[in-house]
Amino acid sequence: MTDTAAQEWEHWTERRAASVSAPHGALALTGTHWLEPEPAEVPGLPGRWWAADGAVHVEATAADGLSVEGAGGGPVDGVRRLTPDTSPGADLLTLGEVLLVPIEREGELALRVFDPESEGRLGFAGISAFPYSPDWAVPAVFTPFDQDEDVLVENADGRERPLATSGQIAFQLAGEPHTLTVGRSGDQLSGVIADAGSGRESYRFRFITLPAPDEEGRTVLDLNRAYLPPCAFADHFICPFPPPGNRLPLVVEAGEKQVLTK
Repeated sequence: MTDTAAQEWEHWTERRAASVSAPHGALALTGTHWLEPEPAEVPGLPGRWWAADGAVHVEATAADGLSVEGAGGGPVDGVRRLTPDTSPGADLLTLGEVLLVPIEREGELALRVFDPESEGRLGFAGISAFPYSPDWAVPAVFTPFDQDEDVLVENADGRERPLATSGQIAFQLAGEPHTLTVGRSGDQLSGVIADAGSGRESYRFRFITLPAPDEEGRTVLDLNRAYLPPCAFADHFICPFPPPGNRLPLVVEAGEKQVLTK
């Protein structure tokens, strides 16, 4: 392990902890409220909320204190149409220090509530991780599928949803060959994985990101940077579980392990 590799990994762990513990980071999520076509109240929030025509709608008065962020925003006074996070020009709302985020998942609309005063954020004491080891950073070769495939997998909320996959990476650990199914995330590759230590030595599953493969499909799988999914920090995320075949038969003693609390 070079000093540079160790320092880069340490900086990565610091950025991870800072990101999830930010005022509106993953630890601040206190609710994901799925909306119906009929206007209804959302617990703890003013106004009435509903889903229609691919957008979230809210009806409130200026006295309720809801405000839309950004250009063209301002206090909500009447009915307001809100663009969800999957569309260009997505809207964000505030209620004091609370951030409200309209989201869309598989055609369903919801409102996420991020509260800087959440129990999870106030009780956060860090992310435990295995020590860095260069043995867990290995060459990998990406082989794309003929076309991208959606694999139906269970999510953390108990529902099944399609997970987009683009191909497989092949690599060796401790002299043994392995493969994992991955998808594309921009130019990079990403995957959902588990191993023989998941649920004991580490969280029940984790995410990975790999650099963009070169023209011959070559990339690097660095399991030191296997990271906890958002649902490890708050129960209101709907993270996908690993697709079939993405559970490694060995204990991966690398990457993030668990959320620490005070």
